[in-house]
Amino acid sequence: MAPLKRKTALETDAGRPEKKQKQSKAVPPQSSVRQEEPSFPRGGASILTPLEQRQIQIQAKNDVLFEQETGRKAPKNDFIDEEEDETDAFGHTEMQPTKTKRKPKTKGNSSSMKPDVKEKGVRIEGLSYKRLAAGSMVLGQVSHINRYDVALSLPNNLTGYLPITSVSDRLTAKVERLAADNDEDNDGTQDQDVDLSSYFFIGQYLRAYIVSTERDSAAATKARRHIELSINPDQANSSLKNTDLVTNSMVQASVRSVEDHGLIMELGVKEGAVRGFMSSKEIGKDIDISRVKEGAVFLCLIIGFSSNGAVVKLSADMAKAGNLKKGHFLADAPTVDCFLPGTAVEFLVSEVTKSGILGKAMGVLDLTADLIHSGAAASGKDLETKYHVGDKIRGRIVCTFPDIEPMKLGVSVLEHVTSLRPNPGSTQHPDNTTPTKLLPVSTIVSEARVARVEPGVGLLVDVGVKGIRGFVHISRVADGKIENLATDIGPYKAGSVHKARVIGYNYMDGLFIVSLEAKVIAQPFLSIDDVQIGQIVKGTIEKLLIKESGVSGLIINLADGITGLVPEVHFSDIHLQHPEKKFKEGVSVTARVLSTLLAERQLRLTLKKTLINSDVVWKSYEGLQVGAEALGTIIKLISSGGAGAVIQFYGPVRGFLPVSEMSESYIDDPKNHFRVGQVVKVRLLSVDPAEKRLLVSCKDPSVFGAEQQQQFQNLAVGFTIGGTVSEKVNDEIILEIAGSKLKAILPFEHLTDGSAQKSASAAKKIRVGQEMKDLIILSRAEGRQLLRLTSKPSLVKAAQSGKLLKTFEDVQEGAEVDGYINNVTSIGVFVHFGGGISGLLHKSQLPGEAAMLPDFGMRKDQSISARVLSMNHAHQRISLTMKAKQTITAEGTTAADASTPPDGSLSNPVDEISTKINDFSLGKLTKARINSVKETQLNVQLADGVQGRIDVSEIFDNLEDVKDRKHPLKMFHPKQILPVRILGKHDSKNHRFLPITHRGKTQVFELSAKPSNQISAAVDILTLDKVSIDMTYLVYVNNVAEDCVWVNLSPNVRGRIKVLDLSDDVSLLKDIGKNFPVGSALKARVINLDVTNNRVDLSNRSSTSAKPLTFGDLSVGMVLPGKVTRVNENHIMVQLNDMLSGPVNLVDLADDYATANPTLYEKNQIIHVCIKSIDAPNKRVHLSTRPSKTLSSSLPVEDREIREVSDLQINDVVRGFVKNVADNGLFIALATNVTAFVRVSDLSDLFLKDWKANYEINHLVKGKVIQVDKDLNHVQMSLKKSHIDKDYKPPLTFDDMTVGQIVTGKVRKVEHFGVFIVVENSANVSGLCHKSQMADRKTPDPKKLYDEGDLVKAKVLKIDREPRRISLGLKASFFKSENNADDAEDEIIIERPVIKHHSSDDSEVDKLKAMLAENADDAWESLHESQDADSDTHLDDADDAGVAIDGNPTKNNTLRGLNAGGFDWTGGLIKANNEEPQSEIDTEAPQPKVKRRKKAELQIDRTGDLDAHGPQSGADFERLLMGQPNSSVLWLSYMAFQLQLNEVDKAREIAERALRTIHIREQDEKLNIWVALLNLENTYGTAEGLEKVFKRACQYCDSLDIHERLISIYIQSGNFEKADALLTITLSKHGSASPALWLNAATFYLTTLKSAPNARALLPRALQCLPPHTHLHLSSKFAQLEFTSPHGDPERGRTMFEGLLNTFPKRLDLWNVLLDLEIKIGERERVRELFGRVVKVKGVKNRKMRFWFKKWMEWEEKVGDQQGKDRVEKLAEEYVRRAAEEKGKGVET
Repeated sequence: MAPLKRKTALETDAGRPEKKQKQSKAVPPQSSVRQEEPSFPRGGASILTPLEQRQIQIQAKNDVLFEQETGRKAPKNDFIDEEEDETDAFGHTEMQPTKTKRKPKTKGNSSSMKPDVKEKGVRIEGLSYKRLAAGSMVLGQVSHINRYDVALSLPNNLTGYLPITSVSDRLTAKVERLAADNDEDNDGTQDQDVDLSSYFFIGQYLRAYIVSTERDSAAATKARRHIELSINPDQANSSLKNTDLVTNSMVQASVRSVEDHGLIMELGVKEGAVRGFMSSKEIGKDIDISRVKEGAVFLCLIIGFSSNGAVVKLSADMAKAGNLKKGHFLADAPTVDCFLPGTAVEFLVSEVTKSGILGKAMGVLDLTADLIHSGAAASGKDLETKYHVGDKIRGRIVCTFPDIEPMKLGVSVLEHVTSLRPNPGSTQHPDNTTPTKLLPVSTIVSEARVARVEPGVGLLVDVGVKGIRGFVHISRVADGKIENLATDIGPYKAGSVHKARVIGYNYMDGLFIVSLEAKVIAQPFLSIDDVQIGQIVKGTIEKLLIKESGVSGLIINLADGITGLVPEVHFSDIHLQHPEKKFKEGVSVTARVLSTLLAERQLRLTLKKTLINSDVVWKSYEGLQVGAEALGTIIKLISSGGAGAVIQFYGPVRGFLPVSEMSESYIDDPKNHFRVGQVVKVRLLSVDPAEKRLLVSCKDPSVFGAEQQQQFQNLAVGFTIGGTVSEKVNDEIILEIAGSKLKAILPFEHLTDGSAQKSASAAKKIRVGQEMKDLIILSRAEGRQLLRLTSKPSLVKAAQSGKLLKTFEDVQEGAEVDGYINNVTSIGVFVHFGGGISGLLHKSQLPGEAAMLPDFGMRKDQSISARVLSMNHAHQRISLTMKAKQTITAEGTTAADASTPPDGSLSNPVDEISTKINDFSLGKLTKARINSVKETQLNVQLADGVQGRIDVSEIFDNLEDVKDRKHPLKMFHPKQILPVRILGKHDSKNHRFLPITHRGKTQVFELSAKPSNQISAAVDILTLDKVSIDMTYLVYVNNVAEDCVWVNLSPNVRGRIKVLDLSDDVSLLKDIGKNFPVGSALKARVINLDVTNNRVDLSNRSSTSAKPLTFGDLSVGMVLPGKVTRVNENHIMVQLNDMLSGPVNLVDLADDYATANPTLYEKNQIIHVCIKSIDAPNKRVHLSTRPSKTLSSSLPVEDREIREVSDLQINDVVRGFVKNVADNGLFIALATNVTAFVRVSDLSDLFLKDWKANYEINHLVKGKVIQVDKDLNHVQMSLKKSHIDKDYKPPLTFDDMTVGQIVTGKVRKVEHFGVFIVVENSANVSGLCHKSQMADRKTPDPKKLYDEGDLVKAKVLKIDREPRRISLGLKASFFKSENNADDAEDEIIIERPVIKHHSSDDSEVDKLKAMLAENADDAWESLHESQDADSDTHLDDADDAGVAIDGNPTKNNTLRGLNAGGFDWTGGLIKANNEEPQSEIDTEAPQPKVKRRKKAELQIDRTGDLDAHGPQSGADFERLLMGQPNSSVLWLSYMAFQLQLNEVDKAREIAERALRTIHIREQDEKLNIWVALLNLENTYGTAEGLEKVFKRACQYCDSLDIHERLISIYIQSGNFEKADALLTITLSKHGSASPALWLNAATFYLTTLKSAPNARALLPRALQCLPPHTHLHLSSKFAQLEFTSPHGDPERGRTMFEGLLNTFPKRLDLWNVLLDLEIKIGERERVRELFGRVVKVKGVKNRKMRFWFKKWMEWEEKVGDQQGKDRVEKLAEEYVRRAAEEKGKGVET
């Protein structure tokens, strides 16, 4: 039979024939049915006649009998179509027929095209991924609402995704509009405005249109399949026409607008203008109409039409639509297109099997319900028992099969689907609890009982939830493959119990998805919802995200389908230069979960070890306690305006770290001390869970404990307290509050109410340790636990009287209040009171001329009294005024008029004409009598009680009229009468130019005494709008500032003249106050005018020179005035104008370099400079102050100016300044752009062992040019005297020595048999003086007489030419005849007495002296003996550190600084690393140092009468001290002498005497006494005594130095606990000033305390406090410490070096240090690898690379093998060849 006609998915409206309205009526029966006839006539009548129906039945019966007899065709329920057998989403396969040989059919062989072919059988099948096709429609339920899409549960465990742009046209338009706004504003409003959870709800039924099904051919896993859906009514209702909209059918509609009474809906029906309306009663009880948004989509039931049929009445009440008992199902339809998913139908059962149901709707439409949606899986009942052929049942269409002919639909008879309930548990759980809440996904079910076995498909199990079963696919039954399942046998038979895990839930099917696989059960988590914030997870690197800058992130696979992102800042605790070398795909890593974004299904992880190893996780604002500590990551640094850092913890928790809480030390810019991505340990200061705010601190909480907190809380604003001065820093006094350890700040400006100079003077009188009383608490910084104090008398008085404002409630309108200025702005002055209360004193409320003064004549922290003008309680704002109150008298006049009679009559007018005050009108000519003459005005009187003023600018018409230009008003005198003209009348308090001291209650008239104004008809007053540029005016100096002079053009106009524009004569600018005093008359020209800011700039220079100078106007040789802005040892910076400045280097300061001294200049000094050179591309200019250039001086030029290398010739003798001291020589600056090089071998004719000690930066030297290379711009010099001095005498040689010759020399070495002496001014000629030749009498041990470096006089006794030996003698008898001659000709060299003790108590005295003058070298050297054991220091170079305690002075005769009297803070590291490379001549015998000019010293000749015993009594010491009162060595020996006698108190007295006696300039000598006194108190005194001495020492000596010395004393005495405590305090106070302090502290912790964590924790703190230029050196030293310390970790040191080398790959010094450390360790392969890496560094000069190859070869020859040497040679050859190729010519190898 021919099939009924229906629309296919491929038909379009254009291809469909037009139908008139009448065609919808029933068609009369015909004998045969054509395809053109309608499929569903109106009324539902059949189009076949009864005869045709009977014939069809007979034919069908015959066909069945034939098939059964012949076996050529399968039974009806075994029919299959041409498609291949498929498996649905649950894995069950449709029934297949017994295979018979049949020719394949093509897709075109449809029954509709060939009516004579029999219809094939309809099979029971469900929806599967393979059967889905674009254009299909399914019924789904919302299961997940994400940020940008919605997940829908589809039948048979399928899931589709609905993008945000496929919901409705209105929602799409809104998203596009927000996206366009975000592109312009970047405000991210899309995330806030479009929330899909407000458009959908979980369990909501929707009809979905299949847009696409994407498959990944490379991986056929289900996770890679994606079903894209659309619920837009335009697509979900695309097959419907107006005539298809019938009552009880379901239609998808979107909200067009929300009205008061209901919703206007859009149906998406293209034909016609039909719209829908949904009453507010039909929305459903669970939906609030006020929350419905435009664009929301609902699956609606058609419940009727309007009277004209243009409006469809809809209902979204699922309870109503799902009530099929009331007939809400489709019983009649005009076309088959009405049957769409979501519509309920009643159908006739045609076949029932165990796997499903087949039926027909309206007799012709095939429906199928599979195993799941027939109810067999959920209920477990036998379908054949429950349903029978011929039964009429009701179901709901769930899907379409558009590719199957004839048309077939999927239907569900599940109760929750037919009734449109969210889930099948609704009846068992009336509260509508979702199944996933009853049994969450990932739950492990310990006992899952098998309820039903589907062979070849899977298992249905009971999971403990009533009414809902679980389904186990056959592939998830076990880890291995299972071919089949049996109901009665096997481990998975019905009734068996197993351990299972829920891996999902499908709302449409009403089943849990379950797995019995052991690997799934053991898996840590199955979805992103299982991952907890802060959880430590393991995974493998799946992918590296690469950008232009490198690796920007890592994708970590945690489980099947679960990945997380590791941002770049979370790769490691340190910055990785090449993360791709550490992270490879497939590598296993351990990470910690930072946050989970469930809406976006994203995880963020961290690989930072510090975070992974941390036990504290802040993932919620709730439950956090103030004071708790945790680790966080810096994600943002803020430098300006509320500077600080944003700290990210876990999840959404973030905190703010203010810059004041970053460190105990001051931090200006956080970016200089912290970096984004850095992990910091913070302490919680405050938390606000409601506002989601955290305030944290990095400060050490131990510094401020609970006791101090309680004390801090007890101190309130306004309290009077006292304290002890502990420090004076940066214009502030730091005090320690009496009775507590709280700190407070007292600014210098808060010491007095007077001027800044008075406050500074008061501050100078305050000493550290001084007690201060009557201090008032102004404010409390809660976060910093800091008090701000004041001792201003005005504020102290206000606080004591209770008038000091502390809270806003204390403010009363009209009250007089005292405060201090906190800030001065352009609008006014902000005044602070107590407790942070502030008020605004607007400039309009300022008195007198203050509004026109710079900064209103006020300064920060200045005391001020004002009156409260008004209050704003809402914003807690206070307005202040300094104007007096206007009171009204009984007669109605103001107080200001009270001095004038009520009728205005005048008394004794000067002009004798005026009778009333009103006669003095504007422009009136009158007379005035001078009362007083001021510098800038004349105070005059018009009548009794009527005052006036004449500004100096209103007296003279021309500059020629001014007789004395510095004092123009000197010509006037009191009582002189002048003709004047009235310009105006003002209240004196509002007068702009009257000083504040002259304010009164009487009126003041503004007058003019200019002759021109006396004869002119109109008054012409100069105002700002009349001023124009280039106009010249007569001006008068009103005020002299630091950088400018303020002048008056008229009483109303004021301007300024910058210092450089005051005069062409620079000499006048050296003393501006003297040459341009207040009142001076000048003629100036306007050069700039800013009317907006009331500013006029003028110039008093000539018109040509006053022209604004630009860079293009400069030319070489131009002489200009300039202002010195900066002075240092290298140069001075000179400012030519606001835009131009340049340096004057040492070589350009003077014509005689000996007089070149930058420190002779002062800041703001005006000088003449000459343009020396101009660098136009870089906009730089170099200046010169040579008199020969600036003054055209005729004086001789000692050092000629060198402009370029071509100005130099070989053999020229020139002078220059040492620019740099390098390892291979000196660099001498001969000019700004000319630098000469001096090799070490060219420094001196003599051997200089420690040659660097003889030269320092900026040292003036003289040398001869020995080589000039103009092409390379190279100059080489020699400093040898033999090259420079024509009268040079060569040093003595061995051959010049004669027997009997008298020589002077220095002791080179002391042995028990004698001393070796090096002859001065010789070529390293040395000789031996045997101890028998030292004195005329018996000689004791030479080691007790002489020290290395002692200067002696000797006589040549014997010369042995063959072995080249010289014997010398030191006996006094050798020189008796020479003394007179020596005294007459030579400089007297008298050595200081040597104090030696040879009594039996020598050892005890030495111990006492050593205790007194002990230095930290001794304490630290014991810590680093193992490190110093490998030192290259020669025996001859050894130097006794510190003071010679036995009485012998050292070379310098002073206790050394940090290295001698304090810690050896580097633990030997700095000494080892700073050893300079020895030159080739260093292997010779040691030579004496070049004698440097020092202060004249009195020395006693040792060769004279040696006093071998020294002082033996107190009188001896007193006698010696009379000659050397400044010698700390003598004082220390005296103290040791008293301690030997157990006279501890006398030793203290001697120390105090020493401190009073030693001259104040001898700070080093005094420091030695302080150290001795600290040692004394530590050993013999008490803790209190030691504390007092320590505080006193800090007052008089450098605080850091004293701290270090006391730490050294503690360490040596074994008191490590006190050393640690003091070290902590020292780091917090002085850490920002001393990098060595941090390194020494690390050495102490690592070596002495053996505490590696404490030592390593110092480096991050140090890098926060110290300036950036010290970071590299300090990090290198910390890394070296890991190698050299016995408790260090070399591997950690290597990591630190790698980080430095990645940042600074060309720093060969870092490579060299690391290489030396590795060589000491002795791992040859690692050393070779380092050498190989170094020679590959690009950009290194050939000379340096040659050194590395040489060093590598020497190492290979020493510890390597032949293969290694061959490799070095090969690499060197390759390098030379490559370098030659790059240069383009041959390279000398």
